[in-house]
Amino acid sequence: MDESADIEVERRHADEDTRPTSQKELWGWYSYGWAAEVFAICAMGSFLPITLEQLARDQGVLLKDKTTHCRAGWQTDHGVGPNATIFDEPKHRHNELPACVVYILGMEINTASFAMYTFSFSVLIQALLIISMSAAADHGRFRKTFLLVFAFTGAIATALFIGVVPSVYLLGALLAIIANTCFGASFVLLNSFLPLLVRHHPSIARVGERGNTPEGEGEGEYHESEDGNSTSALLLQNRPDSTAPTEESPATISPELKLSTRISSNGIGIGYIAGLFVQTISILIVVATGSTTFSLRLVLMVVGLWWFAFSIPAAMWLRPRPGPPLPDEMKGRYAWIGYVTYAWKALFKTIGHARKLKDIVIFLCAWFLLSDSIATVSGTAVLFAKTSLGMKTEALGLINVIATIAGVLGAFYWSFLSRIFNLRASRTIVACICLFEIIPLYGLLGFIPAIKRYGVFGLQQPWEMYPLGAIYGFVLGGLSSYCRAFFGELIPPGFEAAFYALYAITDKGSSIFGPAIVGAITDRYGEIRPAFVFLAVLIFLPLPLMLLVDVDRGKADAYQMALELEGHRKGQADGARYTAIPTIVLSEEE
Repeated sequence: MDESADIEVERRHADEDTRPTSQKELWGWYSYGWAAEVFAICAMGSFLPITLEQLARDQGVLLKDKTTHCRAGWQTDHGVGPNATIFDEPKHRHNELPACVVYILGMEINTASFAMYTFSFSVLIQALLIISMSAAADHGRFRKTFLLVFAFTGAIATALFIGVVPSVYLLGALLAIIANTCFGASFVLLNSFLPLLVRHHPSIARVGERGNTPEGEGEGEYHESEDGNSTSALLLQNRPDSTAPTEESPATISPELKLSTRISSNGIGIGYIAGLFVQTISILIVVATGSTTFSLRLVLMVVGLWWFAFSIPAAMWLRPRPGPPLPDEMKGRYAWIGYVTYAWKALFKTIGHARKLKDIVIFLCAWFLLSDSIATVSGTAVLFAKTSLGMKTEALGLINVIATIAGVLGAFYWSFLSRIFNLRASRTIVACICLFEIIPLYGLLGFIPAIKRYGVFGLQQPWEMYPLGAIYGFVLGGLSSYCRAFFGELIPPGFEAAFYALYAITDKGSSIFGPAIVGAITDRYGEIRPAFVFLAVLIFLPLPLMLLVDVDRGKADAYQMALELEGHRKGQADGARYTAIPTIVLSEEE
């Protein structure tokens, strides 16, 4: 029998591409991480929030009299120097910028709040889109097409900031929403390629050939997949282990998961390197162009062009790898309704299963709050440094560089620290939360009269942002890896993809609320510092919840549910089996 015949035998559906994963295809996958991670690190993590605030400030009026026009905190395109305003007032302490407001639909909005509201709305749209198009990541022929559409649309939207001037600052908000939404959706689609690259990798094929026996043929399948064709599952198992998992006898890690972890880690590392490189270039651009409003727009254009250019190798080298068709797939121009309906049904089915697992529910509540605090602290810190400390663009960019480097170190050193102090995963997460709490509590020191008079500590000097940025990055590096691994211990064996998708949706959806609340507090008090009280509470709330999670109980409950779901699946027709939605990987944490 020839090779092509062998391939036909191995196909799981008519359109499946069973060609072995090539090195060029892997580089195509890595290329998109190299392209798009720059947006997350340089744009969302640094320059986009301050650009939105700056554009709104240039168009706003002073909060104190509601009539005097604001000027930028550093040089504008019209050559006004730092803190030079058209009103005659004493200079603000530590170059603090005067509070400015804009009016949108008759509502008075602080310029710092404007950036936070924009971010919250973009996350809402992104979460809805990610859920709705998740079925397209696993089924049909749209995976690569949608990836490229979102990639190039997001890149173009980012690059178009070069033409956004203060008089059309609302256009900047629209472009930010489009870019962030496309970024999140594209990474869902990129991640849906990962299990396929692993499944068809030559090393996995060789392992399969050595391990196949006639008696075992036809037994291996992805339990969370409706038809055994899901591209989501990272663990290929014949069935849940007959022995309940324990700490003393952990489940064996499959070759597929090992390879998937290695490829994913390489992609994350490549993305971080690209982000640090472009962030450094961006700081140099800002310095060379005189820290103007135009500098910010130019940096965002560079980020957009980088995203666009390095998406091209992904377009050239990634194979489409069509997925299986949906059950009873709708035909014609309304087929997209079938994809959207399927995705939402699968999500609610997974939620229904998760509700029966007490420890997963507690953990997801904690993760919801923790993820929200991570996203909110990042945006709040950048805007606080700009508006309250008067830090210039290049200084703000340096904070992000320090945080990113600390994040890489944290990803490695938290595992070392946990071994030194013999900490379980849950205790390591608690330690991260306690260290994270230092950031808002330190900011609240600025309210203490004695410290306020002293003029140092409590985030009253710009240099204080740098060590706090390092703490933030170091904590994030630990939380990103340990929360995901800890959650994995609570998942019913064989149903990893569906539950990890729920984990990621919880992560992304949570970021709607924190920035909006910080924006409302800023509108109420006219400055960002009072929001540190909210941040301190938000970071603390997950701590008692995390302590309530019982890993042993969670593992036992998950094991029992896996047996129930497996029995239920086998007792029904193929078309009615348990379904899954794609594993959603989001750049920074993964």
